[in-house]
Order: sequence, then structure tokens, then C-alpha cells
Amino acid sequence: MKKFIEEFKTFIAKGNVLDMAVGVIIATAFGKITTSLVNDVFMPFIGWLIGDIDLTELNIVLSPEVLNEAGEVMTPAVVVAIGTFLSTVIDFILIAFVVFLIVKAFNTAKEKAEAKKKAEEAAAAAAAAAEPQPEPEPSDEVKLLMEIRDLLKK
Repeated sequence: MKKFIEEFKTFIAKGNVLDMAVGVIIATAFGKITTSLVNDVFMPFIGWLIGDIDLTELNIVLSPEVLNEAGEVMTPAVVVAIGTFLSTVIDFILIAFVVFLIVKAFNTAKEKAEAKKKAEEAAAAAAAAAEPQPEPEPSDEVKLLMEIRDLLKK
């Protein structure tokens, strides 16, 4: 059991798990923002465009509610909530679009950073190639052969 707990501590301490936890928290907050954007900004505007209709109340009643003499609901209404569905679809499209924009911006920044790095490496390689290279020292075998040649000349 102790080994299991140690493995769990190691797993939790890894950066990937912490990054994932931060991502989930941010995603939750981001979801609340986009839901508010859809419900409080876009849906009233869309409803106004189609004739002052609150889309969340756009429903198809299959069976109306049945009330007794006292006004209590005996049988609840059967309703197809198309407005809620439309609101959810618009919410999804907006979230997908914002995530697309974030990923696109990240990829663009990453490509620019990689291009800058490649340009710096190319400039460094060109500068290194432009410098005169010192002639490499001959190996021991070549030195020995040169000595033999010089001795034979004498």
C-alpha cells in the first residue's frame, strides 16, 4: 500500500498533471464566459432579429399540461425545447470558433519563432563559413612522412 501511495504522489507531482488541472480550471471559467456571452448577448440579439422572440422559450408543445379544478398540475406538459437546443448549438459553435482562433494564434506565433530561430542559425552558419578556417594540423603519420621526405632530400 505504501508503494502505491508513493507512486500516486509521483504521478500527482508530475508537471503534466498540474498543467492538466490548470487547463480544466481555466476551461471551466472560459465555459462560463462563453455561456454568458451566448445567453446574455447573442441570444437576445438573435431573438430581436427574428421578431422579439426569446429563443429559450421557443418550444413545440406536444401535449399541454392538464390542470385540476384547484389549478394544480395533474399532468405536466410534454415539450420539445427547440430554443434551448438552438442556444446550446450556438454556444458550441462560439466555443469552437474561439478555440480555433486561440490555436491559430498559437500556431502562428510558433511558426514565427521557429522561422526566427532558423534565420538566426542560418546567419550563424553563414558567419562561420565566411571566417577563414585555420589549416588543420597534419596527423602524426603525415608528420613522420614529411620527416622521411626531408631526410631523403639531404
